[in-house]
Amino acid sequence: MLVLLWPVLILATGYQLEELAATVRSFYGDKAEQRVRAWRQVISDGHALSETEQLHSVNDFFNQMQFVDDIDVWGQKDYWATPVEFLGAAAGDCDDFSIAKYFSLIELGVSDEKMRLVYVKSLTYNQFHMVVAYYQTPSSVPIILDNINPTILPATQRDDLVPIYSFNGQHLWLMKEKGRGQLAGKSSRLKLWTDLQQRWRLNKLKKPIKNFDA
Repeated sequence: MLVLLWPVLILATGYQLEELAATVRSFYGDKAEQRVRAWRQVISDGHALSETEQLHSVNDFFNQMQFVDDIDVWGQKDYWATPVEFLGAAAGDCDDFSIAKYFSLIELGVSDEKMRLVYVKSLTYNQFHMVVAYYQTPSSVPIILDNINPTILPATQRDDLVPIYSFNGQHLWLMKEKGRGQLAGKSSRLKLWTDLQQRWRLNKLKKPIKNFDA
């Protein structure tokens, strides 16, 4: 089930927040509304923080959500939720954690050029995984925002992760090392990413197949 929602990337007025909260409450329930209000408070407070503090604030906030596979949340093998859908469900997989952090940091003013969503292989769990990489400068070693290991660490200290490819709002890179990788084209080549962006622009919400607030 999908419902149309107004743009939420920039909520300039209290009225817009109240309208968003009311829709989330009616669609997902009271606890979901509380989570969305808490998220908007993190964004509001975050504008007064340094960029490093913003990274920690956003990472800590979203890492409170439950890790659950997409098939058990959305009834699909792979579904990239918008931040509002993720908070509405109170659960998601690594993609949802990373995407919510990425969009929130963009809203706080962190440059898209400093961030990438990185698809990796987790050696600890022997499975594919997604994290956010933040580059303070173009030549710096990125630091990693992750839901498996909540501590933000340089990529050189994450020997448990093997990078495969990365992308942001514009580009796609193939990763041969824990640096910036080789440019491989536009991020629009990723179907799940373009689908997510389209739903985000149209502001559609989907209900999870299970109530994780129960």
